[in-house]
Amino acid sequence: MIVVAASDEQWNELTGSRPGINWQRVENATGFSQYKDADAFFSLHNHEILTEFGSLNKPVFINSVVHTLADLGAPSNVYRINGWSTFLSRSAWEISGTANAAVEAIFKTLNIKITFVKDEPGFISARVITMIINEAYFAIEDKVSSKAEIDTAMKLGTNYPFGPFEWSSRIGKKNVLALLQQLYSTDSRYKPSEILIKEATKNN
Repeated sequence: MIVVAASDEQWNELTGSRPGINWQRVENATGFSQYKDADAFFSLHNHEILTEFGSLNKPVFINSVVHTLADLGAPSNVYRINGWSTFLSRSAWEISGTANAAVEAIFKTLNIKITFVKDEPGFISARVITMIINEAYFAIEDKVSSKAEIDTAMKLGTNYPFGPFEWSSRIGKKNVLALLQQLYSTDSRYKPSEILIKEATKNN
């Protein structure tokens, strides 16, 4: 049994292409305590760490792209994954946390190939994708082309499944900006585009 706290979009993306698994959905992570006999837990709404996670004695996977396990003071049974839109349906995932046989067995059952990576903001793929999105916004600032033309050029030229602006809409511009700002705090290469900042913070 795998217990999941997720939005409708996340739930469908995680479970839709993985039939035959005993999925159990709960409204939020506080519901995990009702299923202490479960094999694993996915908390996909946000990066929160609940005090009861440590007492579950089973792996808990949290959607935390920006914040590290060290930042969050996470118990040893908690692992970071990327729960952004378009990432949960992938056949290969990046994970931060301590590798062990139980975790590997869970993902083997789910038919997901996992790679353990350093506990750093953005993992690897999210860093790369947000940088591509940011560069596309800089191209807009420089009046190189339109958003639609840049999306088309990137899909045709690199065989990406989405153009950078399509990707930013799916991921969420606020998520993209949050990661860039976190990375920019220690590395000037990740300075966010002013247009991205305006679009991500609009109506705030």
